[in-house]
Amino acid sequence: MVRKIRNGTVIDHISAGNALNVLKILGIKGSEGYRVAIVMNVESKKLGLKDIVKVEGRELAPKEVNMIALIAPKATINIIRDYKVVKKVRVKLPRIIDGIVKCSNPNCITNRPREHVKPRFKVVSEEPLILQCSYCERYTTREDVVKQFKQL
Repeated sequence: MVRKIRNGTVIDHISAGNALNVLKILGIKGSEGYRVAIVMNVESKKLGLKDIVKVEGRELAPKEVNMIALIAPKATINIIRDYKVVKKVRVKLPRIIDGIVKCSNPNCITNRPREHVKPRFKVVSEEPLILQCSYCERYTTREDVVKQFKQL
């Protein structure tokens, strides 16, 4: 049984099997002192199966929400204060993704160590996720993004 949290964030409606990727996005390894609850592969009317992540004592930054939208486009973020939901937001993928994902083209200017150009992508499709690099025009998929987060 997972208990309620006093203050923090509940990330619900995560695509099944992606809760650990969400923790990687948030940089949570277990030694930070946050109380974290992970529920994986629970039944969901909307998704069939879903994951849920609860992080006590932490609210998410907008960049983190955008990163979660890349791998869990149907997720909802619930901000909890004094055991009550004070804010509930559906993740929304921005039209332009700046500095979050690397280009999968090793020859792209954004992957050259001496160049100071951060990756920038246009969202071509949300479902399935297809991003297009603004510099070399190579396409990146959700699978490519998940691989990058697994390497964090």
